[in-house]
Amino acid sequence: MIIDGQTLVAGNETVQGNLCKLDAPLSFWGGFDPHTGRIIDQSHPKAGALLAGRVVAMPGSRGSSGTPGVLGESLRRGTGPIGLLLTKADINLAAGVIAAAALYEITCPLILIDEATFAALVDGMTVTLPCC
Repeated sequence: MIIDGQTLVAGNETVQGNLCKLDAPLSFWGGFDPHTGRIIDQSHPKAGALLAGRVVAMPGSRGSSGTPGVLGESLRRGTGPIGLLLTKADINLAAGVIAAAALYEITCPLILIDEATFAALVDGMTVTLPCC
């Protein structure tokens, strides 16, 4: 499925990957391990899910301004998502991917999608995020 949405932060190339759909927001600060790329928040419905190397679709992040640092570190380590799809613009996630691009020259496209597109996504499906 090719994703059509509003690009909030562009990538350098078209991204294609396996989708991890999160129906609940995720706190990257304390809820995600940047060393393993897994959700470690035991109260999250997808606790244990691997986000590394996947396109992650979710409503947005939850909480902390520590999110940009954790997300940026996971991108630097290669344990972060390869793309993010959101139903609500999220400054913390945008800051994380912008910082990773500026500091490490690693891009992770961030795309805003509507509720209908989000509802049509199925965990595990292959999605394509067009470049730029």
